[in-house]
Amino acid sequence: MRKPRVRRATVVAAVLGLVVAVSAACGSGDGSGDGSGASEGGVTTLTFAASTFGDPGRGPQLEEWLEKFNASQDEIRVEAASIPYPTFGQTVLTQMGGGEGPDLIRFDMPEFEAAADAGLLAPLDDLIDVSRYDLLEQPDRFMVHDGVRHGIIFEASNYAMFYNADLIPEPPTTYEEFFATAQSLTSGDVFGLAFRHTEAEEAGVWQDIFNYVYGFGGAWSDGENLTINKPENLRGLQAYKDLYDANVIPRGADAATFRRMFAEGKVGMELNNGGYATHLRAESPELNFSVAPIPFPVRSQGAILAPIVINEASEAKEEAATFIEWALQPENQTSLQEILGASSVATATERTPESLSELPFLPVFDELTESSLPQIVLGFEAQTPDIRKIVVQNVIAALQGQVDLETALNNAQEQATDLVG
Repeated sequence: MRKPRVRRATVVAAVLGLVVAVSAACGSGDGSGDGSGASEGGVTTLTFAASTFGDPGRGPQLEEWLEKFNASQDEIRVEAASIPYPTFGQTVLTQMGGGEGPDLIRFDMPEFEAAADAGLLAPLDDLIDVSRYDLLEQPDRFMVHDGVRHGIIFEASNYAMFYNADLIPEPPTTYEEFFATAQSLTSGDVFGLAFRHTEAEEAGVWQDIFNYVYGFGGAWSDGENLTINKPENLRGLQAYKDLYDANVIPRGADAATFRRMFAEGKVGMELNNGGYATHLRAESPELNFSVAPIPFPVRSQGAILAPIVINEASEAKEEAATFIEWALQPENQTSLQEILGASSVATATERTPESLSELPFLPVFDELTESSLPQIVLGFEAQTPDIRKIVVQNVIAALQGQVDLETALNNAQEQATDLVG
């Protein structure tokens, strides 16, 4: 059951801490971020903001993909704007709450839900006829709420287990094997596993623990009520904490650091989404890595669903819709999927022989689509960022020994229930 829409002011208030970043972040044409679709010389210039434009592996290719659109147009131009992932959602929501911001945005799901509920996104039903396209049913269903479409999937990236095939010839298939493998590989400056575990990487910790909760049969809600402290959640997060306590991860290392360690052969396993495969290939082309399903008791894991949306404040909505329709064309979906690597796109798109030759594990990701869920709290989508903060703070308190895990989840349940009213 979807919660009542929140007021725009609520979203804006939640992100005022990053107002100072607004003027430098992105915008239409001149960087002002006024969402106006700047026009000069008969050409309307749109700004497309996405954290992935800053990805060293995929960013340059995505910009080349945009240039293919620009070359096909006489009256519309799309320019890329990159904002770092840790501050992306809050920065853009702050802009949009003030009636400004980029024309097109690639959001992650929590910020997408918050923006939709706050009335910051343009409804797409009258702008794009989606019946013309073979959209993937599982991820696409999260783009429509209360009968209104606010987004089109730009990227759907399922989580799986990446492993160094030189260190691990046969991947673990159970949690017990996973734990034992992590222990056996940890020695000196080599670690069996890595995951995020600090409050500074709140959004990333949420993504990581999501796999443990759902992989042990848990859920953050039943769709109407929060279930943060349910027994299955405790089991999954205890598994996460047990690995932390076993010292099989490089404690204190942030994601950028331990991913570099994985690329250097100093981390054996990592749970990550399909987009990471392209990043690894670009950063360490000689690395012998492979991918397998996460070996937890239940085949259920997180997915990065990244919708492309149109800013309600944009004065060039029709031009923005023209770009999305171009992106949905089969040949452009195929080229986008090749850029994104092991991620899927909006439509059912066949992998090319070249892609399968370069990344033979692509079917592993594709087969996980039906069992993957976006990292939101179902029924409390727009409030996910606030619930996320509460959960992560309490889980990290348990990791640090300030409180036992069961008490931490009980505290999170009480705090989050008070929050959502």
